[in-house]
Parts: sequence; structure tokens; C-alpha cells
Amino acid sequence: MGKIAFVFSGQGDQYSGMGKKLCEKYPEAARVFDICDNIRGGTSEQCFCGSEDELKETKNTQPCLFAYEAAAAAVLTANGIKADVTAGFSLGEVAALAFSGAVDLETGFSLVCRRGELMHKAAEKHPAKMAAVVRLENDEVKRIASQFENIYPVNFNCPGQVTVAGSEEIMPEFSVAVKEAGGRALPLKVSGGFHSPFMNEAAELFKDELEKVSFAEPQIPLYSNVTALAYSKNAPEMLSKQICSPVLWEKLILNMINEGIDTFIEIGPGNTLCGLISKIDKNVRVYTAADLEKSEFPFDEVKSC
Repeated sequence: MGKIAFVFSGQGDQYSGMGKKLCEKYPEAARVFDICDNIRGGTSEQCFCGSEDELKETKNTQPCLFAYEAAAAAVLTANGIKADVTAGFSLGEVAALAFSGAVDLETGFSLVCRRGELMHKAAEKHPAKMAAVVRLENDEVKRIASQFENIYPVNFNCPGQVTVAGSEEIMPEFSVAVKEAGGRALPLKVSGGFHSPFMNEAAELFKDELEKVSFAEPQIPLYSNVTALAYSKNAPEMLSKQICSPVLWEKLILNMINEGIDTFIEIGPGNTLCGLISKIDKNVRVYTAADLEKSEFPFDEVKSC
């Protein structure tokens, strides 16, 4: 019998209308959105009707995606899909934290709202862009980045793909250097240089918020972006460091696979993580909760894994 991981997605897959059909089809999803609306008014309205520009602002993206992801996870759980472990990519780690039982839904949502606000302010203070570099080895991306000031490899996604964060004025020059080396730098739909030193101040302020929270022991293993290992009793440190540290996604997924995980369900409105995980190991099974909105999620197939 295989094991299942719920992996919660990060920024980039958001779109106007996300979650609307989910709430219409599943009462469990509607209840989650109601809870989020009671804490941050208008969250469901932003998800269902917000413009692309509005949803791209980090202070909006993070709570909106958290609400969608928590709702989707609630639907899967209510329909008999049980996760053995969990993790999240960037902001998805906060959703995974709540799903694991380390904090309740209300606390997790309040934390992600504050996280989004702090990172939004840091992005305004330090204008930066992010791009996924493809077709180059990790070490080659690091080498090229080292030739520039304020360019940082930050997300180690899968073989042949590393995301970099860089200052707005330097990123075009970096992209040219990547092209000359045989790669491509693909701009991301985010509004800041996340997981880099641009976010140091946000990380410190978020740690202050985290110190006010009482964390329970996760009910299932929760993996950290910073270490690629399961949490010990260090949630405030891991969650604050994560904001300004590289995401070791490829290593995290490999560690899960080594622990017997062979089925991954992306909890989010897209399939970005499914694509990354398939490139890390083509033998594992991948599914996306986004198919819930199209009534195409294969419940019986997943239960038989």
C-alpha cells in the first residue's frame, strides 16, 4: 500500500474565479471560505471576482491561495482521501502547517494574512523580480548569478529548473547571460524577490508574530522548505527563515519518496507542483485538487493507491 502526500502550492497559479465552483459543489469548501471571510472580509470575493493585478499583489495572493487550499484539502479529507505527510511550497507551507494540526485554521489564516502584508511591504521597499531558469544545471545557474550583485538562486524546484530573485534593474542583464549560456529565464507572476535577502526584514517581523502563537505537534509529518526535513519543535524558526531562505523543493520531494511516499496530491488551483514532482521522479503518481472544480478528481483511483 502506498503513501500519500498533500503538497500545498505557492504563488503563481492564482486566477480570478478560483474556488467559486468549489464552494458551489462542496459545503466543506464553502465553510472554509466563510471562516476566512470572517477574519479578512472580502477574501472570497477577491478569489471569485478579483482582477489579475489585484490577485498578483502579495498581500492579496497569500490569503486568497490559503483559503482555496484549505478548502480543497477539507473537501478531499471529507471524501476519504487521507494524507500521510504534508508540505507546502513557500506560502503553501503555512497552509500545510494548518492542515497538519500544528495550528487551527483560524490561526493559520491570520498568520498568512500577516505574512502577506509583511512581504508586500518588503517588496515595495526592495523592488525585485523572480524568474525560473530552465535548461541549465543548478551549479551553472549559481555560477551565472554569482557574477551579478543582488541576484540570488532561491528555489531549487526540480532537475534543470532553479528560480532566481533579483533587483528589477539587474534582472534583464542576468536573463541575457542565461540565454548566452543556453538557458531561458521565464518571468514569474509574483510581485517581489521572495526567499532572498530582500525579505530579511519581513522574516524578522514575522518571527515576532510567530512567537505569540502556541504550536501543537503536527498530527502528520510536516516538511520544511528550509531543511527539506520534517519539522521538529521549531516552527517559528522554520517559518520565519523560510521567507528569506531558498526553497529546497527537489530535495524535500526526494526525502519524501525515500520515506515511502509514492502519491502526491497538489493542493492548489493549478498543477505547477505536479509538473515539478514528475520531473523529479517520473515513477510517482501525481494529482491536482484543481480537478475538483471540474468534477474530474479521481477519488476512487486515489483511494486504491
